[in-house]
Amino acid sequence: PVEESGGGLVQAGGSMRLSCTVSGLEFSKYSMAWFRQAPGKEREFAAAISWVGGNTYYADSVKGRFTISRDNAKNTVYLQMNSLKPEDTAVYYCAAALRDTSWSSGSWGQGTQVTVTS
Repeated sequence: PVEESGGGLVQAGGSMRLSCTVSGLEFSKYSMAWFRQAPGKEREFAAAISWVGGNTYYADSVKGRFTISRDNAKNTVYLQMNSLKPEDTAVYYCAAALRDTSWSSGSWGQGTQVTVTS
């Protein structure tokens, strides 16, 4: 299973760190990503990190503010979110996918709510 934690309520300009712990999978073989879905909108990509951890990818909307990282010893991936904006309010989902496979075919968590107040 994939399980997110760390969501909650934060004021605009603040920071928050999300965690995603994976069990039952050989974590080091999986690329990891964070997606988010705001109310009334489709789910969108936010950030990803390769299975070896050397490559990271970000949506333009979060680039420079969010940082994705992973700790293979703890089977955990993190999303550090700084300078948060009200438009970052969404349910954040963690996804795990094997190399060269699609995120949609991977393993997903249930999501954690992040609410940014103005």
